[in-house]
Amino acid sequence: MTKAAIFIAPGFEEIEALTPADVLHRAGAEVELISITEDKSVTGAHDLTIVCDRVFEGKPIEAKDIIILPGGMPGARNLQHHARLTDLIKKYYEEKKWIAAICAAPMILGEMGLLEGRKATCFPGFEHHLKKAHHYPAPAITDGHIITGRGIGAAMEFSIEIIANLFGPEKASELRDKMVVPHLGGD
Repeated sequence: MTKAAIFIAPGFEEIEALTPADVLHRAGAEVELISITEDKSVTGAHDLTIVCDRVFEGKPIEAKDIIILPGGMPGARNLQHHARLTDLIKKYYEEKKWIAAICAAPMILGEMGLLEGRKATCFPGFEHHLKKAHHYPAPAITDGHIITGRGIGAAMEFSIEIIANLFGPEKASELRDKMVVPHLGGD
């Protein structure tokens, strides 16, 4: 079974966390929402509080097929300043495992030097954080084992991009049709 971890920090963008969680679940993945705080309840940028499956500290993070970083401010900064999470991101990068980040969160990867020479997207105004990446204002972009998304309005395309990479384009198209998500370029 495909396993995903979505890391949740105070001030996270709610839609950017919950949309990929929902779409991955629909695809048949096991999705774990992981709080980087000591509390499983985390409040987002728009004062919605969710209860995560677990907290980061304590038992080690089980191996996942993908780690996902939602944006939002100060959520993305809070993720960026969590040393054990950035160590995990480095490990996934070195092992060429999937990493996905949306909105402000690609800045974490850029500031870590993980986007150099890659195509990437991010929330407008955060491009300077991408550090030598080739920026494109697309809803979602995959380059190698890194998926980036532009922002809240692109949360569904970002999620579909994740599905296409983990489950294949047929599954992505099937979910797109079931969820009535227009195919890019028409429909």
